[in-house]
Amino acid sequence: MKQFLPRLLLIDCCRGYNFMAKEYKVHITKYAYEQMTEIKRYIADEIHAPMAAKNLLLAMKSAAISLAAMPARHPLMQEEKWRSQGLRQMVIKNFLMYYWIDEEHSQVNIVAVVYGRREQLAQLEYIDME
Repeated sequence: MKQFLPRLLLIDCCRGYNFMAKEYKVHITKYAYEQMTEIKRYIADEIHAPMAAKNLLLAMKSAAISLAAMPARHPLMQEEKWRSQGLRQMVIKNFLMYYWIDEEHSQVNIVAVVYGRREQLAQLEYIDME
């Protein structure tokens, strides 16, 4: 009986609360989609690792889909220009995926995917927040 005590406490403390998370639509901008496609092409063709390219693209798609629930779980950018616009970042292997949340339309907008060793702020200058 002792081993079930933590589980029972967890169930009791959560009783009466609605944990249904708000669902968001996930939109990948044309720019972010082109970046993902170029990353896949580079890894497959230039590095000659088509399986790695396919796996990375699947990881990116999976990460994007995961933003449909609780997209605010990832931090806002620290740089004020981007923070004030609500830009967030999520790490996917060696890449950073940038997005913002449109609460009014319950939509997450993925605006960029950048290799982690590139100058992030310079790359963000090219994004369109719309």
